[in-house]
Amino acid sequence: MVLWDGSPHRWFGKDFEACCLMAAMDDATGKLLGAFFCEQECSWAYLELLRRVVRGYGVPASVYQDKHTALKRNDGFWSLEEELAGRQEPTQVGGALEQLGIEAIFANSPQAKGRIEKLFETLQDRLVAELERLGIRDIASGNAYLDGGYLEGFNARFAVVPTGKHQWRRLHTGVDLEKICSFAYRATVANDNAVRFCGLIFDIPAGPGGRSYAGAKVELRQLLDGSWRIYYQDKLIAKAPATEIGEPFRAKRRRKEARAAYDCEWVYMASRQPSMPDHDGPARGSSRVRRNPGRPIGATEIA
Repeated sequence: MVLWDGSPHRWFGKDFEACCLMAAMDDATGKLLGAFFCEQECSWAYLELLRRVVRGYGVPASVYQDKHTALKRNDGFWSLEEELAGRQEPTQVGGALEQLGIEAIFANSPQAKGRIEKLFETLQDRLVAELERLGIRDIASGNAYLDGGYLEGFNARFAVVPTGKHQWRRLHTGVDLEKICSFAYRATVANDNAVRFCGLIFDIPAGPGGRSYAGAKVELRQLLDGSWRIYYQDKLIAKAPATEIGEPFRAKRRRKEARAAYDCEWVYMASRQPSMPDHDGPARGSSRVRRNPGRPIGATEIA
């Protein structure tokens, strides 16, 4: 079982703005599995932490977590599909956990997260002092320090040998971890073979034989580096360069065919780009992303 959480704190000293340290630990050993600084606790941060843990160690059986909005749906919006299924879709992070077969266990009180809270207390004492001694005062430098051997040194001192059976599941060959740890949105291709989504327009290249995808239901995937992939029936049909990453939320949309009926879907409002640790990103494709003059929501113009 993995415990994970985010800790807002003035990590770089009292004279600097607070930021968030995201961390995951192994419940059986107390081993620090991943940690990085970012601006705030959000969906992107949990997906990045999940990607790091799975890539570095394998797939855990379960994750113990609080009820942060990135982890648990707290809205009352139900789509028709959700009503028929009798359950709400999980959050974007919850969907990634389900795809990997990881059980999500929710803590019902702060006291129930005692071990991860104790970890943050230790880090707030030791790590803050270490960062101050080294003159590290920003997120990028802090992440470089954590990635430069800090976790290994911490684990050598504090991790213990598990008392029982302790085994991680290996990620199956062919599983696309970058796709799983990304943001998923649904859209419909318009008659001009383009997808319009939250102020962005994706021009879709013609399919085999020059076919148009007009009217097709597609899945948009924004990867953690901000780049986009577009899938039709689970087949990748287009890629697009990076745009800003926004926090997803559920929104009600009136149905065109029935003025009194609504659908609920995942949307986002583009905001500041998170402070992202470096990692290998996907190759950029041939699709273009254009600004939608009708709904500009901080979208970036990309030729």
